[in-house]
Amino acid sequence: MTVRIRLAAADDADAICAIDPRVRTVPGRRPFIERAIAASECHVSVEGGAIAGYAVFDRSLYEQPFISLLLVDQPRWRRGIGAALMRHIESICPEEKLFTSTNASNTPMQCLCEKLGFVRSGYIENLDDGDPEIVYFKRLRQLGGATHSC
Repeated sequence: MTVRIRLAAADDADAICAIDPRVRTVPGRRPFIERAIAASECHVSVEGGAIAGYAVFDRSLYEQPFISLLLVDQPRWRRGIGAALMRHIESICPEEKLFTSTNASNTPMQCLCEKLGFVRSGYIENLDDGDPEIVYFKRLRQLGGATHSC
């Protein structure tokens, strides 16, 4: 099957929420998704006419380009959808740096980041008790410009 990635539309919200198990347990998750869609920050992967995954690309990490959320429908794991979404974000990122993060317990996402050339850039403790957040960074391109000396 062919996977297509596009910007999410308002009428995608229900389908996105249907594949995201945290919508049922995290009260702010659906409003977060709806805000991301309204702000043109949510990108969806469509496979066979159905939403297979989504990514939110924003500037919520110190105003840097940031993949703040990546989720693939569980029955579709390990089919390249997450990698395709991340590569899509890389292709539209207007800056030289791109960041993402994941919990220390999320080894599949860590493996995906490292497979795609992201490197660990730091840790944030105390967001989730006992499960630090690992921040990843990837330099997409070198931007030309003046050199600075101090």
